[in-house]
Order: sequence, then structure tokens, then C-alpha cells
Amino acid sequence: MAKVVIVGFGTRGDVAPLIGVGVRLREAGHEVVLTAPSEFAELVAACGLRWLPFDIYVAPSNELDGKGRLQLGMELLTPAGLLATGRALLDTLRDEEADILLLSPYGEFAGHALAEARGIPSMGVRLQPVSTTADHAPAMLTSLSAGPLGNRAIGYLTAAAIDRIYASTVAGLRDHLGLPRVSAAALRRRRTAAEWPILHGYSHHIAPRPADWRPGLDVVGYWWPPRPEGWQPPPEVVSFLEAGPPPVFVGFGSLNMSKAEAARLSELVPRALRIAGVRGVVQAGWAGLNVESDSIITLGDIPHDWLFDRVSAVIHACGAGIAAAGLRAGAPAITIPASGTDQPFWAKRLRVLGVSAATLSRRRLTAERLAEAIDSALTNPTYRATAEHLAAKIAAEDGAAEVVTAVERLAR
Repeated sequence: MAKVVIVGFGTRGDVAPLIGVGVRLREAGHEVVLTAPSEFAELVAACGLRWLPFDIYVAPSNELDGKGRLQLGMELLTPAGLLATGRALLDTLRDEEADILLLSPYGEFAGHALAEARGIPSMGVRLQPVSTTADHAPAMLTSLSAGPLGNRAIGYLTAAAIDRIYASTVAGLRDHLGLPRVSAAALRRRRTAAEWPILHGYSHHIAPRPADWRPGLDVVGYWWPPRPEGWQPPPEVVSFLEAGPPPVFVGFGSLNMSKAEAARLSELVPRALRIAGVRGVVQAGWAGLNVESDSIITLGDIPHDWLFDRVSAVIHACGAGIAAAGLRAGAPAITIPASGTDQPFWAKRLRVLGVSAATLSRRRLTAERLAEAIDSALTNPTYRATAEHLAAKIAAEDGAAEVVTAVERLAR
């Protein structure tokens, strides 16, 4: 049995899949500790795992509106922000023994240094393809292709820029642990030469593994978030779903937006649903959307694996987590991605695969455009058929089992 520390960080879509990995590791007999922002402490505990805090060092994000969260996120991404947050993580883990570290992207700077200082193995756990390839640019940058040579150039230049920008972050974290100074670029070359393992928690049917990736970069299948132990659906939600035909889901999850934009969407969404002649389930999310009528219900947190089996289509920003949940349910999609994230990458994949009826701009969104997309998603049977075909392929994969196997191999 190994003691595994999973360094999770980010929004619910970033953390929930890692909870799923942690549960499977625990079921395989391993001791598991998961770091995550404080807002997920109850969820982690409800799934039977031990939680340790990994918060943005600068301020508590749950006290901020969308604009404040965006500013906070920008502060986190500065070299000083990541250094302060990384030091806080190292202090949290100072007395926590571990046999292996699983590092999500925001935990890699501190995690690499900690694994080296303790002489223990580590492994990357990612939800997006960001390593250099001719197939596409890093998913967090753009969904546009610059061609094989251009895509590889963008990947190399991005990695080099990260090493330069965060050189002081890497040096500060190594100083914090008493490690000798080594440049970020040299450390990256070491990891590449050692074929440092990085597992990607999505399906190769959705984003195939590039043939030019180095050994150690593997696409293993989705890591499904578990339901909290003893969870039951709210009676009012069950009643609403049973009172009519399957509704359309609308949610923007952890997307940052101003109060004015949230108010605009709270008015636009019900108009679009009325024009399309469908019922709706709206998830409030960080934006705090609030829409109520006889044909629409607004929800807070609810397991998407339960809800999406009961809807006719899903409208969302297309982050990795919610895109995966829609694919798992075999539901047609309409995506409204935000730039500067992985959302445009996944939105493009859903369009290419034939499960998304439209990719819409939130800035140019109107009730009429959204209603037209809803009508297309529901009246063209190929979207549902394609989605269900992919859902069957995804169901045959077991991404979490691949993580368990890798952990047991590395922790010997």
C-alpha cells in the first residue's frame, strides 16, 4: 500500500476528476490525501478522502464577484503569485509523508521541487493536452491550427516562455526547500530525458494522443467525479423533471463574468428557451444565474452524471469537465466557450466530432441565435446518434484504473 498525495487545484471541473482518481486509489488499498481549495473541503470529505488546503495565497476567492475572481486569477499567474501559493502548499505538506505525488498543472512548480527534495516519484495528471505537438497548439492557448510546423513552434515557444517568466518562481521554491539552483529550462530537459510520466484524463476518442509525443505522455480515459456518499437528488428537481419532456440544460460553471453580464444572461436564456419551445434546467454557477418559471428551474451544485442522463441537450462553456459529462451522457451540445482557456479547444473537438450543433460567442449571443441552435440540436437526429455512439466508446474505457496501475508501478 502506498501513501498518495494528489495535488489538486482550480475550479470544480479541475478538482472533481481528481477526487474520482483518489476514490479509486483508496478502493485499491492506498492511503490518499488530496489538496484542493477550501471550497471543496466538504466535497472531498463526502467522497471519503482526507483533504488538505491548497488555496490562492492572495485572497479568498469565494468572497469575490466575477470581476474580482478574474483579477485574483491574474495575480495568481504572476511569478510572485505562484511563488507565494507554492510556498503555502509546501508549508501545508511539510509534515505530510508521501510515497508518490500526483501533480495537477498548478501544483507542478512546487511539486517537482518537493519530490526532488524527498527523493520520491511524482507523476503529472492533466485534463488538457498542452505538450508540444504538430497536431495542434497547446489547448490552453487557442483552438486555431498554425499547421504542423507552426503548431510545434508555438508549443516550443510557449514552453520556453514559461521557463523564462517563472524562473524566479522555480528558484524561490527550490530555495524554500534548500535545493541547489537549477534553471527551469534545465529542469524541463531533465524531465523530458527521464520521460517523466504525465497521464491525461480524457478519451483518445475525443482527442487522440499525438503520434509525435514523447514516451511517458499518455491519454488514458476520463476520470469520472464520484457522487458524494449518500447523495440523493432534491425532490423539487425530481418533480420538475417528471412533470414534462426532458429539458435543455444551461450552465456556465466556474466562468468569470460581471454582474451585468450575469443579469443579461439571466434574461436572455429564458427568452431563448421560450422561443425554442422547450423546458430548461439552469445551473447558477459562479455567475449566480437565477431563472425561475413554470418551465425552468434553477439549480446549485448537482452531479452532472445524474442530471445529464435526464436532459435533451446541454448548453455550456465547454470546460473539460462539463464537456466530458455531456459526452458521457450522449447528449447533443451547444457550446459558448470563453477565450484564454481550454474551452475553445474542446468546443472545436465537439464540433469536429459531430456532437455539437453550434459554437456561439457569448459577447454576440442573442436569444434568437441561441434558440436557433437549440432547435438544430433537438431536431437533427445525427447529433444525438453521434453523441450516443461516442458515449458507448467512452464507457468502455477506465481512465482511473490506468492511474492506479501507474501509481503502483512507480511507488514500488
